[in-house]
Amino acid sequence: MDLPFTEPFKIKMVENIYRSTKEQRVRWIKDAYFNLFNLRSEQVFIDLLTDSGTGAMSDKQWSEIMLGDESYAGASSYYKLKDAIKDITGFDFFLPTHQGRAAENVLFSVLVKEGDVVPGNSHFDTTKGHIEFRKATAVDCTIDAASDTTIWHPFKGNVDIEKLENVLKITSPGKISFIIVTVTNNTAGGQPVSMSNLREVRKLSTKYGVKLIIDSARFAENAYFIKMREEGYADKDIRDIAREMFSYADCMTMSSKKDAIVNMGGFIGFREEELFRKASTYNIIYEGFITYGGMSGRDMNALAQGLYEGTEFLYLESRIKQVSGLGTTMKKYGIPVLEPFGGHAVFIDAKKFLPQIPKEEFPAQTLALEIYTEGGVRGVEIGALMSDRDPITRQNRYPEIETVRLAIPRRVYTDNHMNYVAATVGSVLENRDRIKRGVKIGWEAPIMRHFTVRLERF
Repeated sequence: MDLPFTEPFKIKMVENIYRSTKEQRVRWIKDAYFNLFNLRSEQVFIDLLTDSGTGAMSDKQWSEIMLGDESYAGASSYYKLKDAIKDITGFDFFLPTHQGRAAENVLFSVLVKEGDVVPGNSHFDTTKGHIEFRKATAVDCTIDAASDTTIWHPFKGNVDIEKLENVLKITSPGKISFIIVTVTNNTAGGQPVSMSNLREVRKLSTKYGVKLIIDSARFAENAYFIKMREEGYADKDIRDIAREMFSYADCMTMSSKKDAIVNMGGFIGFREEELFRKASTYNIIYEGFITYGGMSGRDMNALAQGLYEGTEFLYLESRIKQVSGLGTTMKKYGIPVLEPFGGHAVFIDAKKFLPQIPKEEFPAQTLALEIYTEGGVRGVEIGALMSDRDPITRQNRYPEIETVRLAIPRRVYTDNHMNYVAATVGSVLENRDRIKRGVKIGWEAPIMRHFTVRLERF
């Protein structure tokens, strides 16, 4: 008989977590102004706020930490990371940064000007924030299927080629900063982008003379989906698929806190030496010298090792099956979830879950609060709060879908934890009719407000 699938690792160390009471959580979330980011970690039982920097490093990664070279310039750890990046991505030039948004800050400081347009596939919050902070405009060109949580499409993260070309046609020459493709597409539900779609985007970028950048935070998960779903890739190695993906790009940004399974770190990859040199100036200003860029030597060592571990097929299969397992269990409870399941998270359709809550009362945030109160599970709203206000009209932007993202840290939780999460959300579903009102904004920052917003109950 076929043997059951199991994780390709064993647990060497554990961390105790505190299971609070519902009465405690009601008080804590009120004191946090109904913003889940404001909670203390010990007030959370199962933390699915993000998969960024929350993974468990391996024994080999911890060993590499002890071998870190902390020289200010020219550390051996820098060259170890340089070799790993070249091997896995193919980029000859790179700059280390302390995390992904720092990579965006450095690169966008070179490429994005006031009045520019930056088309892409559902820009994530920091990406859009860096664009709009520079008084440029992010234009979403994701395929329409991404806005329907029930449609099964193997590559819902794809760029709509017709939409993209329309943007390129009508925008004045020199006003396109670049095209950015996020793999996987986080805002659209952790959905992958196909290799054929990347090729088509590359053709357009070449035709119109604009750069193509890949936001690579979850590139390994994207490569896994290409292997499993796209014709011609079933027999290809994950790293070979990744190298082909990157071959279509001029640059890449990387939040290494995701697919490189480290707690802190990032980098920028460059095809051209000239752009690398321009960006180096900003790296020195914002991050540090070009051979450490905000990272310690030990962190660069762990990152180099993590790039190899994060592109192992068995590891990726284990991770993505845990995500799909949670999604499948939640479906059995009748919970409306985005399908197909993404690579790093399960996304709950908040509009279908709480149809009685109007968009002006932030249904996804309301649902996330209820899930935390019920079982101490912390997720995050991917909806109107995260979408921010229109920078011109200052009106709230309401996306077509409102979701609660339950992002699973890498190699951290067991399937029993996932069963608890599903049961918690199922319990909220059973009692959803008692949820009559949502939340309103008491105070907000002018940009990327969801991190620090203060909310009030009606």
